[in-house]
Amino acid sequence: MLDSNPKYKRVLLKLSGEALAAGGDGILNFDFIHSIAEVLKKCVEAKVQIGIIVGAGNIWRGRQGGKMDRVRADSMGMLATAINALALQDTFIQAGLPTKVMTAVEMQTFADRYVTRDAIRAMEEGNIVIFGCGLGSPYFSTDTAAVLRAAEIEADVVLMAKNIDGIYSADPKLDPNAVRFDELTYKEILEKELKALDLSATTFCMENDIRAYAFELKDPMNIYRVIMGEKIGTEIHR
Repeated sequence: MLDSNPKYKRVLLKLSGEALAAGGDGILNFDFIHSIAEVLKKCVEAKVQIGIIVGAGNIWRGRQGGKMDRVRADSMGMLATAINALALQDTFIQAGLPTKVMTAVEMQTFADRYVTRDAIRAMEEGNIVIFGCGLGSPYFSTDTAAVLRAAEIEADVVLMAKNIDGIYSADPKLDPNAVRFDELTYKEILEKELKALDLSATTFCMENDIRAYAFELKDPMNIYRVIMGEKIGTEIHR
């Protein structure tokens, strides 16, 4: 039975673009996104403050650009995250969740410009805040954006909702002997060269004592379970 009090009071949820597609026919599966919204409503009702970083792998990844200029290709990725952020916002609002989109790149017609104090104030007022456009700079992944925004808004934890139920010693789809870790330090991730976070994000977390939790999003209720303290997935700390 879950504790009635959340373990984490303010969280940064990392949602991949692939997760938003979730087996649908197009780039977005709105039924699945709505199921995420219903879980987040339970979290908000438990007085949890929520920020979200969204990726764009369902639409565009910079490395798809082939011989494209890296800066231009990454700029396309930032714009794709804004599309996903607006889709989340619309679904969340329909579900009765006040939601703001803040972007690291100026696009006043569609979203507010990201300012840390404004984001914190919005969460304290009960809004979910979705951070679009990553960090607004090329070469930095949304993993790095997630952990930096978590530090800025003083989140208790970064929730990494993945398509696998934690972090493994190897790819479990390729290696039947792969072992799932219940707990890891960032130093172990670096030493074992595990594919948990990219190098920049891992180093940042280690240096800034940021706690993270990797778990499977296939059942969106896992978001609520982790927030309420249930031991699923892989907990990561310094």
